[in-house]
Amino acid sequence: MVEFKCEECNKEFNSKDALDMHNNSKHYKAPKVSHKSKKKFKNWGIFLVILIVIVGIGYWMTLEDNSPGKYDGFAQCLTDSGVKMFGAFWCPHCQQQKEVFGNSWKNVNYIECSNPDRSQNAVCQSEGIEGYPIWEFADGERQTGFIPLVSLADKSGCSLESLEEN
Repeated sequence: MVEFKCEECNKEFNSKDALDMHNNSKHYKAPKVSHKSKKKFKNWGIFLVILIVIVGIGYWMTLEDNSPGKYDGFAQCLTDSGVKMFGAFWCPHCQQQKEVFGNSWKNVNYIECSNPDRSQNAVCQSEGIEGYPIWEFADGERQTGFIPLVSLADKSGCSLESLEEN
């Protein structure tokens, strides 16, 4: 009264459970992981690494940009006193002026005069700006070119005393 037969070795069994136990112990075949599953896992891994790198860089840039600058008080005093600088992103003297302020540059009243194609924008045309950088003081006087912080302090009345303590 044999009801079940093993297809691998032709052995006969009385019940399906007995056949299943036999197959699992004598003829077990591990399930195959498809190539698609491996590729999918690899793609997700690469995606996660890239995402973590992007988030890390963004976090680092946020910390860098928001950290206090050495000249924050001085830069804010310039802005509060009505001093502003007109410049262009491509201007080397403007970049030099920004570098002197470091992270405190965010407190300077800066007016970007250049369009992406390096033509002058309407704001600076209406102000009559003809070169960069141009510093404009509260009394309306304008000075062109890189200006040392000491000269900016003298002209604006803003104190550099806090800088000497650092």
